[in-house]
Amino acid sequence: MILLGKYYLLCYRFLESVKTNPSVADAAVARITQQTKVIAEGGYEKVFKQTFETLPEEQLKKWFACYLSTSAGPVVGTLYLSTVKLAFCSDNPLSYTNGDKTEWSYYKVVIPLDQLKAVNPSTSKINSAEKYIQIISVDNHEFWFMGFVYYDNAVKYLQEVLQGQNS
Repeated sequence: MILLGKYYLLCYRFLESVKTNPSVADAAVARITQQTKVIAEGGYEKVFKQTFETLPEEQLKKWFACYLSTSAGPVVGTLYLSTVKLAFCSDNPLSYTNGDKTEWSYYKVVIPLDQLKAVNPSTSKINSAEKYIQIISVDNHEFWFMGFVYYDNAVKYLQEVLQGQNS
C-alpha cells in the first residue's frame, strides 16, 4: 500500500509538472524518451559529461527534469547541478534559421556557480500550482525554470548552492 501511495504521489507530481506544456501526452512521451536516453547512455553523470565540458574533478550533484521558459515557449530538458556549474540542456534539438537553411541544435545554458547572484522561488498569482525558479547571474541575466516534479527539492538544493557561494 505504501508503494502504491508513493507511485500515486509521483504520478500526481508528474502531471502537475507537465501542465505548462500544451499537451500532457507530448510531455509524457518526452519524459519517457528522456529516461530511455539516460538509461541507454549510462546514467545522468555520463550524459552530463558528454553534453558539457567538465573539469576532471567536477562531480554531478543533482539533476532535475524541468522546462526552461524562453520567448518561443517552454523548452523541456534537464537542469544539472555540479560542483562547478549549473547547466541546462534541452531534451531535443530545436530548429533555427541560419540564412536560408534550417539548422538544429540543443538549447543549452551554463552558469558557473561563482556567477550565481540569486535563486528565487515563485508561484503564479493566477494558478498556485504553477511554480517557477528564477535564476539570476551576476551579469543580471535571468532564467526561469518551471515544471519540476520535485519543486521543493530543486529550490532547496539551488538555494544551498547559492548560500555556499556567498559564504
